[in-house]
Amino acid sequence: MSSKGNNTVRVSAGEWRSRLLKFPDVDGLRPTPDRVRQTVFNWLGQELYGLSCLDLFAGTGVMGFEALSRGAKQTVLIEKSRAAYQALLDNKAALKATNAQVLNLDALQFLKQNQQKFDVIFLDPPYHQGFLDQVLPLIKTALADDGLVYVEAEFVLEDSSDWQVFKAGKAGNVFYHLLKAAI
Repeated sequence: MSSKGNNTVRVSAGEWRSRLLKFPDVDGLRPTPDRVRQTVFNWLGQELYGLSCLDLFAGTGVMGFEALSRGAKQTVLIEKSRAAYQALLDNKAALKATNAQVLNLDALQFLKQNQQKFDVIFLDPPYHQGFLDQVLPLIKTALADDGLVYVEAEFVLEDSSDWQVFKAGKAGNVFYHLLKAAI
């Protein structure tokens, strides 16, 4: 990252490899570290051809744009912050990402009205605000059969009656997980 208002994060693979995404200074906005993204996309498979993805709490949009760069057929990026939303629109235009849909909405509001099913959902809400407890019960209705949910949190997630932790890791203060619906 560089000076105020001029932050960047790099797409690590696929069609837009090495392209920079710009994002503003917004409280709680933290790009997923490159090392973590590489691990997550190794877990998901390097190519996401034909998959539909949801980047909830999109922030920089790096997870959603990375999925598109790796062949996902569509990504919906949800961002409540007006400044971050505008940056997502700018990055979408710069990448000519016609299969990205960017919405300036509250994540909970989106989930309550959403009718679409997604193969992969990226979930990286602001820390210390209780969003995971609110979002995880709602997210199942948006998840396709055999879909996966990537969750970044400030704590370790455990298996529950609703979710199985399929894979997990830690980088610095970031705990990251790949979840699937419990059977």
